[in-house]
Amino acid sequence: MSGEDTATGEHADTLGRPAAPGSGDGHGTDQGPGHGPGHDPGHGHGHGDQSQDRGHGHGHGHGHGVSADADRRYLMGALGLILAFMAGEVVVGLVAGSLALLSDAAHMLTDAFAIVLALIAMRIAARPPRGGYTYGLRRAEILSAQLNGLTLILLAAYFVFESGMRLADPPKVQGGLVFWTSLAGIGVNLVATWLLSRANRTSLNVEGAFQHILNDLYAFISTTIAGAVVWLTGFARADAIASLVVAALMLKAGWGLLKDAGRVLMEAAPAGLDPTEIGTRLADRPCVREVHDLHVWELGSGYPALSAHVLVDPAGDCHGVRRDLQELLRDGYGITHTTLEVDHSDDQFHCEDPHGPRHVADGLAEEPAAASGAASGAQPPCGH
Repeated sequence: MSGEDTATGEHADTLGRPAAPGSGDGHGTDQGPGHGPGHDPGHGHGHGDQSQDRGHGHGHGHGHGVSADADRRYLMGALGLILAFMAGEVVVGLVAGSLALLSDAAHMLTDAFAIVLALIAMRIAARPPRGGYTYGLRRAEILSAQLNGLTLILLAAYFVFESGMRLADPPKVQGGLVFWTSLAGIGVNLVATWLLSRANRTSLNVEGAFQHILNDLYAFISTTIAGAVVWLTGFARADAIASLVVAALMLKAGWGLLKDAGRVLMEAAPAGLDPTEIGTRLADRPCVREVHDLHVWELGSGYPALSAHVLVDPAGDCHGVRRDLQELLRDGYGITHTTLEVDHSDDQFHCEDPHGPRHVADGLAEEPAAASGAASGAQPPCGH
């Protein structure tokens, strides 16, 4: 990859993607710290929120500003509530002989576990990049979210089995105790849910903890109804049925966490961002002829990133085009961590076999990028 002008910022490294070949005869790159020599000044690369503009552009932008301290306070408050109530619920569940209460308590244990993992992962993810970990440890929260999801699914499987046993041979259940304890649990979970709703839920860790507690709230509502049924009618199987409802909620939440975390680890495009739409809009900007090697992924939950190779009209200002595209990505899609390698379309050795689709400007035939000639008249006028 070409060398880069590098601005100060949280990330000073590249995004870890091999850039498409882009330097032609007589073209080189301005070099920044940490990049090797061997390029003539000509094609520049901007790296950071504020890049130095020299020659042609290859840009990296970054955006941050989440209040991690506030998130920790909300998480700690919810954790204290959950642990205190869970201890009492286990005692009451054993006394009342209620599987629904015990399953709720187990669900609350996973709530507490999820919050503890979220707190640990937040601290780890805040460590700066060093050594071979050029991204830092931001994805520790994704591993934590996967563990949360797996825990929910395994517990749900256990309660499905146990509920089946109790449906076949229902034990005696003290419905009154179940009802009043579950009613108190609704209040505790309402407060905990409110606390986590104020935290940064773009984080998969925080969202995972929030989903745990929200599902626990629904579970307590189900258990309260079951307790009332057992108390008023003596229908003991209602307790096992409520436990099945809790298990279903746990399965749903667990699968959702596994799926979302898996998308991040597989570097799929973030939900709500369509790479084809983005590529088309970039290619339709003034001076742009073609966009290829377009990749959109997430460094961690809530941190989308993009890299692409952009070919511009031979008369165009590559730095001006780069700034225009970065502004479009920031304002239109919320992508502030970008790597854009921008070159003139008449340069040689431009990506003979690019990865993925090529997005070509309206009015231009889809031809190899090096063949710049006749189509240039159809290109929108350069406004930079």
